[in-house]
Amino acid sequence: MKKEEWILPYIKQNARLFVLVIFLGAVTIFSAAFLMFTSGFLISKAATRPENILLIYVPIVAVRTFGIARSVSRYVERLVGHHIILKIVSDMRVRLYSMLEPGALMLRSRFRTGDMLGILSEDIEHLQDAFLKTIFPAISALLLYAVSVIALGFFSWPFALLLAFYLFVLVVLFPVVSLLVTRARNAKLKSGRNVLYSRLTDAVMGVSDWMFSGRRHAFIDSYEKEEHDWFELERKKHRFTRWRDFAAQCFVAGLILLMLFWTAGQHTDGELAKTMIAAFVLVVFPLTEAFLPLSDALGEVPGYQDSIRRMNKVAPQPEVSQIKSAAETLDLQNVTLSFRDVTFSYDNSSQVLHNFSFTLRQGEKMALLGRSGSGKSTSLALIEGALKPGSGSVTLNGVETALLKDQIADAVAVLNQKPHLFDTSILNNIRLGNGEASDEDVRRAAKQVKLHDYIESLPDGYHTSVQETGVRFSGGERQRIALARILLQDTPIIILDEPTVGLDPITERELMETVFEVLKGKTILWITHHLAGVEAADKIVFLENGKTEMEGTHEELLASNERYRRLYHLDVPVK
Repeated sequence: MKKEEWILPYIKQNARLFVLVIFLGAVTIFSAAFLMFTSGFLISKAATRPENILLIYVPIVAVRTFGIARSVSRYVERLVGHHIILKIVSDMRVRLYSMLEPGALMLRSRFRTGDMLGILSEDIEHLQDAFLKTIFPAISALLLYAVSVIALGFFSWPFALLLAFYLFVLVVLFPVVSLLVTRARNAKLKSGRNVLYSRLTDAVMGVSDWMFSGRRHAFIDSYEKEEHDWFELERKKHRFTRWRDFAAQCFVAGLILLMLFWTAGQHTDGELAKTMIAAFVLVVFPLTEAFLPLSDALGEVPGYQDSIRRMNKVAPQPEVSQIKSAAETLDLQNVTLSFRDVTFSYDNSSQVLHNFSFTLRQGEKMALLGRSGSGKSTSLALIEGALKPGSGSVTLNGVETALLKDQIADAVAVLNQKPHLFDTSILNNIRLGNGEASDEDVRRAAKQVKLHDYIESLPDGYHTSVQETGVRFSGGERQRIALARILLQDTPIIILDEPTVGLDPITERELMETVFEVLKGKTILWITHHLAGVEAADKIVFLENGKTEMEGTHEELLASNERYRRLYHLDVPVK
């Protein structure tokens, strides 16, 4: 798969603004340089006690001009630069989310929560520094390097070449050596930060278990040790950075002395006025200020590469559908779901599904049984178009589900184990199934799922907030709200993905009775791992190791299959 590019495309898209920022950066540096140059000349000239103020009037005006130009150009440079970066980061986020969307259903199987949060926040934010702290300063510094050597050549080409070699050490050798020394350390810091991010996220999600297990102090001690090791590594990096910066400053001091000796010699030879000595020496300071950050800028390059590598990981894998629009329009009044010799595996691992086939026609109810890891969830992802089979086909009315894109939501609705309820009103949560539904439609759906009277008994009725993730309600009530949402969506096919997990037997039975009552006439695929209530299904398929182990009606299997009979009686004891 071709790796995504995260730097060059945005430079090309914003080429004119990039040139403007680099030009403004150069103007800022040159204004600072000329400010120091004219200031040095003005101080030296004023020290000679000129007879008339007009003799130094031009340098006075120049100092004020370059001082204003430096401030204005710096302000405009920052304004334009941050405008570009904010625009680029916004485009990057949209692009990253567009990459995530085709395989969104499988993110939990591909990434840990902490890793994903790190990619979405830290990595994409880190890339903005590639422009602000590396690309812009590096180009401006190289431009300044060339112009400074050429300008000095008008006074003395031999000294200009000497200065070119001297500055080459500061502009090129210092950054390269810094990169070689800190590359491995920066990689460890980046990797360690990602690990800490994941561990802390995992701990926050399981904080109650740490508390009740009485091992919270063990976790805190372990985490703090890892954090201490990370900070120690960071201190070593900063220690090297301080020594490197000290060496660079010493190098700059040598440059100042070199400039001082050259200007003194030029004055002795009568080539340079004494008032120009301070001007040439002082101009070194703003010039070297532009060169010193290059070591830090180049040292961050491995971090940018790691961020790009991590962001490229979220691109759809070969097995994830590169979803395209399907030209066909589904007949939503008569939809047939078909698996034909479907084979699927993750990343060339063992096959999750192997030649798996079934057909579910309009109005039929089918129970898909199997232990955890047998391929039930993978089958759901294939139906939703989030995955593409390695061989065979998954179709709705002959159209591959991977080609339906948003049309799949018109044909299939899912009631899963933990439907997400948003921190808004009950009315809005139910209306999520159909944005055009009226308040009366919402109430009608709530009545069908036997939730209306309870909602009306609440102080705010349908405007009651469900709170974050629906914590205000019990598991059964959350499932009924989600079921009402599905009724408003009104799709021909309903997939029940183990909706009763975590419910007590009475609530489970009542919920499933309600489900089959209100979904009468709909095509139902019930994914479950136990057999209580499967007699309501028209057909039962038992999936094991990716293959069909048993298939038939409840009565047929109960009469002819000893294993099915034994499993059924374990879930539904004989009275």
